[in-house]
Amino acid sequence: MRILKDFKVPNFKFPKIKMKNIENIEEVKVDYEKIKKEQEGMQKNKNKHYEKTNYETIKEVFYRSREKYADKICLLEKFSPKEEFKKITYKEFTDDVIALGTALTNKYSLKNERIVIIGENTYYWYVSYMAMLCGTGLAVPVDKELPANEIENVINRSKATAVIYSSKKKDVIKKVQDKLPSVKYFIQMNSESHLEGREIGIQTIIKQGKEMIKQGDNSFEKIQIDPDEFKVLIFTSGTTSNSKGVMICNRNLAENINAVSTYVKLEPTDRLFSVLPLHHTYESSIGFLLPFANGCSVAICQGLKHIVPDLQETKPTALIAVPLLIENLYKKINKTIEKSGKSALVNSMIHVTNALKSVGVDIKRKVFNEIYENLGGNIRIIVSAAAPIDSKVGRWVQDLGISFLQGYGLTETAPIAALTPEFEPKVGSAGKAVNCAELKIDNPNEKGEGEVLIKSKTLMIGYYENEEATNEVIEVDEEGNRWFHSGDVGYLDEDGFLYITGRTKNVIVTQNGKNIYPEEIELMLGEVSEIKECMVYGKEVEGEKELIITVKVIPNMEEIEAKHGKNLTDEQIHNIIWDEIKTINRKLTSYKAIKKLEIKKDEFAKTTTMKIKRFEEIKKDK
Repeated sequence: MRILKDFKVPNFKFPKIKMKNIENIEEVKVDYEKIKKEQEGMQKNKNKHYEKTNYETIKEVFYRSREKYADKICLLEKFSPKEEFKKITYKEFTDDVIALGTALTNKYSLKNERIVIIGENTYYWYVSYMAMLCGTGLAVPVDKELPANEIENVINRSKATAVIYSSKKKDVIKKVQDKLPSVKYFIQMNSESHLEGREIGIQTIIKQGKEMIKQGDNSFEKIQIDPDEFKVLIFTSGTTSNSKGVMICNRNLAENINAVSTYVKLEPTDRLFSVLPLHHTYESSIGFLLPFANGCSVAICQGLKHIVPDLQETKPTALIAVPLLIENLYKKINKTIEKSGKSALVNSMIHVTNALKSVGVDIKRKVFNEIYENLGGNIRIIVSAAAPIDSKVGRWVQDLGISFLQGYGLTETAPIAALTPEFEPKVGSAGKAVNCAELKIDNPNEKGEGEVLIKSKTLMIGYYENEEATNEVIEVDEEGNRWFHSGDVGYLDEDGFLYITGRTKNVIVTQNGKNIYPEEIELMLGEVSEIKECMVYGKEVEGEKELIITVKVIPNMEEIEAKHGKNLTDEQIHNIIWDEIKTINRKLTSYKAIKKLEIKKDEFAKTTTMKIKRFEEIKKDK
C-alpha cells in the first residue's frame, strides 16, 4: 500500500480557553461517605446491557431505516468550502440508493459484478456502497491514497467490471483506463455526464434509475440477499507484509450493528463525525452502517485541516477516531489551558466534578463548557480504535464528562471484536468481547499474555484467492468453531476486558528467549514532549548476534525550541532526546532498555488509519 511520506497531523488551532465558568462555580462540600455507598451501588449494576438487535443483512437495516427515519437528516456534507453543510434526509439518500441500484443492475447489467469504489468521504461514496450491499454487486472499497499502478493492480486483482470514482481521482483513473480493458464502465461521482465510451456520471445513472422506478421497475427491491454470500472485498493495509484481500459477507457487517447495540446506546438525535477514510471497515461499518441503523446523522469532515471548524459547525455528539487524532486534540486543548494559566484550577475542578458525578451531581458540562464548545458543544462519546492510546488521554476525556470508549478488531473481523460498554468504562483496555464474539489467549506466559484468538460472527469468509493464508490464520477446533489468530499479543483481566501489549510480528526476541513488545516502550516514550512520533524495533547489526533495541524518533521541534532554544545542531537535538530516553530506560528492565537512537527527518510510512508501517520502515535499513 502507498507510503504516506507527506502525511502530517494538522496543526489544530483553538481559541484561548479562559475557563470563566470555573470561577463562577461556588465551592461545594462533598459527602465522601455517600460517594462510597453510591459507588458500591454502581458496582452491582455494572453488568447491565442494552437491548440487542438481530439483523442478518444490511438490506434489512436499509428498509427499516428508510421507513422509520424518512424525514430525519442522514448525511451532512459541504460540497463547496464557501457553502454551508447541506443536509440530506434518509428519504433522499435511500431514494438515490434504490435508483442507482436499479439502473446498475438492469440498464447496465452489473448485477453480481465486482465494482470498485474509490475516493474521499463524500455523499456518492455512501450511496454507492449501500447500493452494493443491498443487491447491486460486490463492493471493492479502495484506498484513495494508492498510486496509479497499485490502483490498476487492485482493479485487476478484484476482477472489477466497473469503477466508481470521485472527481478528485479523475486524473489517476485517466492514467490507468487504457490498461483495464475488462472494465465496462468508469462512473464519476458528482457528475451528470452522459455515457461516452466507457465513462458516465453517477447522477445521470441515478436519474435514469428514478425514471425506471417511475415506470414500475421494482426489481432492485426484490433482490434477495444471502447473508453469508461474499459481498465485500477489502484489501488490508499491509503494515507488516503485502496486502491480502479480505472477503466479507452481509452477515459480518450486520453483526457489527448487533454487537455494538448491547454496549452503546445511539439515538436518532445523535450525530457522528466522519473523519476516517471510508474504505476501512472501522469507518464504513461503525461510522456509517451503525448510525444509519439507529436513525443518526453523519457529518462528513472536509479533510484533516478542517476538523476543528467542521466540528464547531456540525456539532456532532460522537467522534470516532484513531489515537493520533485524539492525542493531538488533547495536546492542543491543554496547551491553550496552560497559556490561560488555569491548569491547576482545571485539575482541581476535575477532582471535584468527579466526586460530585459519583453521587449523581454532574456539572462537568457547565464547568468545562469552553472545551466542549471547541469540539462543537454536543460531544458525549469519543471512540478510539486501530492502535493503542495513552491511557492518560482516555482518563482526561472521561474527566471532562465525555464517554471514552475503545474498540478492538481487524479488517478480518469486519472489524468489531471487542468494545468498551459505555456503562462500564475501563480506560486502558481495548474493551471486552462483544455479544457475537469470544476471545481467548493462546499459550499464555506467566503474566497471562499470549496471542489473542477471536471467534466471532463478524469473522471474514477468508482471504481472497489465498486458501493457504486463510488456513494459517483460522484454526478450526474439534467442535467446528473457527478461531482467528489475530497476531496481537495481550491478556484478559478478571472482568473479561482485553489489554493489548504488542504484535507477534513486531515482537523482538532476545537470545535468551525474552520477548520485547515495542508498543509497550513506545507508549512510555509518548510521555516525552520532545518526541513527536517514534518506532521501536530490533535492529540487525553485522557481527552482533543480538538485535539492538533501537528507536527511530521524529523530534517535536516546536517543543524542543520552546524548552531548549532555537538554532540547535543535530547533535544537540540527539543529546536532548537521548537524555529523556535514559530516564525511560531506568523504568525498564535491562533487556528492554533502548540501546540506540536514530533521529528521523522525514515522516514515517503510514497506513491511512495512521499506523506506522513497521515492515516498510525496517526494510529501509536493509
